[in-house]
Amino acid sequence: MMVATRILGARVIDPNSGRDEVADIFLQDGRITAIGQAPANFEAQQTIDAQGLIAAPGLVDLSVALREPGYSRKGTIASETLAAAAGGITSLCCPPQTRPVLDTAAVAELILDRARESGHAKVFPIGALTRNLAGEQLSELVALREAGCVAFGNGLTEFASNRNLRRALEYAATFDLTVIFHSQDSDLAEGGLAHEGAAASFLGLSGIPDTAETVALARNLLLVERSGVRAHFAQLTSARGAEMIAQAQARGLPVTADVAMYQLILTDEALHGFSSLYHVQPPLRGTADRDGLREAVKAGVISTISSHHQPHEADAKLAPFGETEPGISSAEILLPLAMTLVDDGLLDLPTLLARLTSGPAAALQLSAGRLQAGQPADLVLFDPHSSTLVGENWYSKGRNCPFMGHCLPGSVRYTLVDGHISYQA
Repeated sequence: MMVATRILGARVIDPNSGRDEVADIFLQDGRITAIGQAPANFEAQQTIDAQGLIAAPGLVDLSVALREPGYSRKGTIASETLAAAAGGITSLCCPPQTRPVLDTAAVAELILDRARESGHAKVFPIGALTRNLAGEQLSELVALREAGCVAFGNGLTEFASNRNLRRALEYAATFDLTVIFHSQDSDLAEGGLAHEGAAASFLGLSGIPDTAETVALARNLLLVERSGVRAHFAQLTSARGAEMIAQAQARGLPVTADVAMYQLILTDEALHGFSSLYHVQPPLRGTADRDGLREAVKAGVISTISSHHQPHEADAKLAPFGETEPGISSAEILLPLAMTLVDDGLLDLPTLLARLTSGPAAALQLSAGRLQAGQPADLVLFDPHSSTLVGENWYSKGRNCPFMGHCLPGSVRYTLVDGHISYQA
């Protein structure tokens, strides 16, 4: 049911066009029809009083694990898209690590059907670059694209050989497909649980050096340059890795990068209590790396902040640290967590919103992330002066979030997808 909606008196911030002013917004037939003046013959069937609130494009998150099909005890498409909507997210990409793996059109169609049924957020699947994510045979990439996949990645599984990887990239470049890299050298990272540094040594945890990232990143960047493929580098964790992306961009390579929101806040110091909630892959690094990543986000070298939301059932985190499953559930607090960067004085609000909306949309060429007349009515209304108590309302099936009980700045009041309210606080 499409309801003509008038949103009154919000501060409208659209990073894509540079708009930042107090105005009314008019929505009809699932689109933004006007900002400022009401269109002729517009009759509102619903009015949202947004005075004191900020209206921004709905957030675009490039990595939200929905866990379906195959892992529905961890999360379902319905539960995790609702959690995303509660975090202000209207468009999200889901990674291919499902069971069966997202390497056939049938799996992509199943995910898209279920996402449409739940209607909480728009889902853009990322297909598996290789069959069963094994790093050997290519998936049917063109068939997957036709089924709705927007990019292709292989997670942290490396290719069996650099030669195979090169051929995969050349093939992807031929069909103008975007490839997502998670750069971590499997030999250097093998058996590691935490960043190779003082905290890991003190705790007796086996380390993953930052060179596991940079060695793989150097290889990937050289192969990207050679093949001419469009590439997105996900989940950077090191300052040196961010520098290498900056150098590649300066040379004119078509590469973009993202960082997990939690990597901009947490460091390996968090591991001192051996809490499995801080067990993530790639690992939390030291303060210098975190500061380097923050600077790269500020400079726009890293154009995207993602939640890298990975919900788990309770049992997955109940073993000794090394035997637990890595990942943090955080999609539904993406906006409040990100607002801490404004509070810390690292970014102003329009720049932060750019890294959460237009940046990620541009990286994977998604039709999202803009708050302009004629665009789909995907937007978030939030109160920058209020706060969110994490866990007070929780929609994700995974409660594996280290920020539980924390009070974070800002709170999402409404999330609208195609003009209908998909979440209301």
